[in-house]
Amino acid sequence: MSPAGRMAAGQGAQRGFALIPALFLVVVLGALAAVAVRVSVAQSQTVVLSLQQERALSAARAGIEWGAYRALNGACGGTTLNLAEASLAGFQVVVTCSATAFTEGTANVNAYAVTSTATIGSYGTADYVRRVVRATFTSAP
Repeated sequence: MSPAGRMAAGQGAQRGFALIPALFLVVVLGALAAVAVRVSVAQSQTVVLSLQQERALSAARAGIEWGAYRALNGACGGTTLNLAEASLAGFQVVVTCSATAFTEGTANVNAYAVTSTATIGSYGTADYVRRVVRATFTSAP
């Protein structure tokens, strides 16, 4: 074989050598892109869940206010509110109230314990949120 033939055969063997690092680079870049997308989706879901938790807390606080209003107007008991307005739409709020009568000095006073539980979504799903708020107050002037 002539020297020109040997050189041509050697160059042919070196041409395929660049294919292995190129494939490795493509696989590594693809894996990095997949991780970046997964992290981005997880952060987005975290923000959405945090917002839902704050909305549930607001719905539970609204239930406390409703329960306090009802208790101070003589209707201490349980009720369920299905909120349908603005940012609290879709929340179900269960409000319970218990009253205890006692005498303070010469006045008869009631002490109220109100519990408000706000939920949205189905238990066991990723979009389920539940918040419970409790309050105690009296009817003393």
